[in-house]
Amino acid sequence: MKLMRYGAMGQEKPALLDASGQVRDLSGVLPDITADTLTPASLQKLAALDVSKLPVVTQPGRIAPPYKGVGKFVAVGLNYADHAAEANLPIPPEPVLFMKAASCIVGCNDPVVLPQGSVKGDWEVELGIVIGQTARYVTEADALKHVAGYCVINDVSEREYQLERVGGQWDKGKCCDTFGPVGPWLVTTDEVPDPQALDMWLELNGQRVQNGSTRTMIFGVAHLVSYISRYMTLYPGDLITTGTPPGVGMGRKPSPVYLKPGDTMKLGIAGLGEQQQTVHAWDPALIMHNLG
Repeated sequence: MKLMRYGAMGQEKPALLDASGQVRDLSGVLPDITADTLTPASLQKLAALDVSKLPVVTQPGRIAPPYKGVGKFVAVGLNYADHAAEANLPIPPEPVLFMKAASCIVGCNDPVVLPQGSVKGDWEVELGIVIGQTARYVTEADALKHVAGYCVINDVSEREYQLERVGGQWDKGKCCDTFGPVGPWLVTTDEVPDPQALDMWLELNGQRVQNGSTRTMIFGVAHLVSYISRYMTLYPGDLITTGTPPGVGMGRKPSPVYLKPGDTMKLGIAGLGEQQQTVHAWDPALIMHNLG
């Protein structure tokens, strides 16, 4: 299934995308798509629906984050060897973890708003893992049983905040409002037989700048879920973003390229859909929180 939500902020409705690409409203079946919806039992009930009997939404308008109720937003850094090289950083011997604030999550096409004083905004197309059942000290062999599905994430970053500000940690450059576009869909695991075989890309102002594949991850999905579950319990609705291939602005040659107001980012992952955001200067009126 491809689960999604649509509608204005605060008025989102649950839906799914059928096999022909039509949006089908789920409001008559459940009030919203939440963390509780992502458990195996709940997903089985949805999978048993006769999709042809659900109302068609001809003009869904805004595409919201695909579910409500992200608890933890865990991120993995330097998870592609070629990206580590362009950042002039060594390949890590084990996953590098940091957190993105759940408050940075927005819909896949919502505005990206640069924070005050931003000079080094950057882009990162990434595969997102959505947890579907509690994972605590799970083995790598069992890890994928705890995954509900996958999604596209743009791990937007502010490199000066991330790497040059005092503190020695990355969160300041990763948690800014609107720095976590997610969606358009949550694609359940039955439609993604091999999460390590997904092509991914990102375009800036129509120019392809990232072109990669999850095949080149240093640490794959199963390893990451198992590893992270050793350090924190993962619950349904928790979201993991898994690192980016090369081509980010910080690593551009002969000199870095950073986001500026008016830029457009378009990105996607095979089978998981596409996103497109326009970059704006600081304007609190454009910020959309999706935690309710």
